[in-house]
Amino acid sequence: MNNFDEFTELGISPNILNALKKKGFEKPSPIQKEIIPLLMKSSQNIIGQSQTGTGKTAAFGIPLIEKIKPLQKYIQALILVPTRELAIQVAEEINSLKGTSKLTIIPMYGGQSIEGQIRNLQKGVDILVGTPGRLLDLLDRKKLFLHMISYLVLDEADEMLNMGFIEDIERIIKHTNKTRQVLLFSATMPAPIKNIAQKYMGECTHIAIKSKDLTTSLTEQIYFEVHKNDKFEVLCRIIDIEQNFYGIIFCRTKVDVDLLSSQLIRRGYSASGIHGDISQTQREKILLAFRKKHTSILVATDVAARGIDVSNLTHVINYSLPQDPESYIHRIGRTGRAGKQGTAITFVTPEEYQGLLYIQRITKSNIQKKKIPNSREIIAAKKTRVTEDITTIIQSEKHVNYKDLAHILLGKHDAEAVIAALIQHNYGDELLESTYNEIKDTTIDIKGRARLFVALGKMDGITPQKLIQYVASEGNIPAHLIRDIKIYEKFSFITVPFLEAEHILQEFQKNKHKARRPLIEKAKELKRR
Repeated sequence: MNNFDEFTELGISPNILNALKKKGFEKPSPIQKEIIPLLMKSSQNIIGQSQTGTGKTAAFGIPLIEKIKPLQKYIQALILVPTRELAIQVAEEINSLKGTSKLTIIPMYGGQSIEGQIRNLQKGVDILVGTPGRLLDLLDRKKLFLHMISYLVLDEADEMLNMGFIEDIERIIKHTNKTRQVLLFSATMPAPIKNIAQKYMGECTHIAIKSKDLTTSLTEQIYFEVHKNDKFEVLCRIIDIEQNFYGIIFCRTKVDVDLLSSQLIRRGYSASGIHGDISQTQREKILLAFRKKHTSILVATDVAARGIDVSNLTHVINYSLPQDPESYIHRIGRTGRAGKQGTAITFVTPEEYQGLLYIQRITKSNIQKKKIPNSREIIAAKKTRVTEDITTIIQSEKHVNYKDLAHILLGKHDAEAVIAALIQHNYGDELLESTYNEIKDTTIDIKGRARLFVALGKMDGITPQKLIQYVASEGNIPAHLIRDIKIYEKFSFITVPFLEAEHILQEFQKNKHKARRPLIEKAKELKRR
């Protein structure tokens, strides 16, 4: 029996099995093995305790696709998630698994047009993936109805607790019918999560998957601050400074994969690309060449890279920032295998910096900032390798067949000139600093500041000094970091560094008490995608 047959044994339909094959799944993860058959056959409430990156979306998504009847004109499953990024990722994952099913799966979160979301609800949604704040807005407007749902999924429940959403979750649950099946997924089970389970789930089955490190200790994790237009130049520098680069470069879209792999080939690198539009035959040929190291660089989308098992990669490069922590874990887990050190590199543009902070926080990863190699460092590394290669040839005496030609050249020319000419003949302009383009410095931009909205203004007796003291005290940050204060009648704006902004938002989420919205939020124009 091959590994994929394990999916068949879970009772999954041919339609979804075919979708899993197209996505490159090889075998079910431990939580999928436990949850899928249980959900397929049972209506009991289930707690799934597992970390991010263990495949839980497919664990609950596949049974939902199998059991829900499409085109019913009412919401049959509600999936609650803590962030917009996760809402998008979960909806996309379930959509990619549904195969030929006519199910409508839509994410809803703040920052999108609520009018457009209302229109989607009116058209009919089978599976709704949403964040608490936006769902409450829709419920308050009486545009969202949950009284007929069959399934309620609470995904990353402990993260929703950390973000202060527990009271919002309870409000949402009260709008659902009592006969729905509840599925709660959480990496940890703190007391408030246990209380939710006891209050709304009653007797339930608890599936706990043994904890493991989110990221391997053998993987060095670093990031480079880089402007979008300089990414290719930075990538070339990273490849060039390594003695034996052998890695996967992750892009977000098929178009990006095609463009980047073509650019690398034109620059003279041994590269190939795979994505969802590549035929299975072509995919196998590309992967065989990569495994045998006939090509040293593989450019891929997340979906196309599923099932690739190569144990001796030196690098995984996130050419585009992963959409969520789970994708980050899957990507970088491909290096640092088989007891060998690996390096995971992430490119971060100014617009993506807050996304990196989110990934660091959820995965508890220590992602170190590194300086982009300059042209002098790269040329020095190349010259060292040339010296080592020539020394190895001399020591192996493989050059003896060319001694007669060497005598002829040395008889006519200076020895230093002959060697320099041979290096030029073999390497062309590769050892010249001028072959590398300038890269725009991004340090000032990336270490920039975030604009925050404060729901307090002149009518609340707020002055600039009072606002500084309040935010510094409640947000637990130094007062001198709060700048560019604008106070209006009912609200205010402040500007703080990115890291401090992230900390302030977390503190005010925790301390919002019974208020539905925290007093401080990201200003709309700087919200993350």
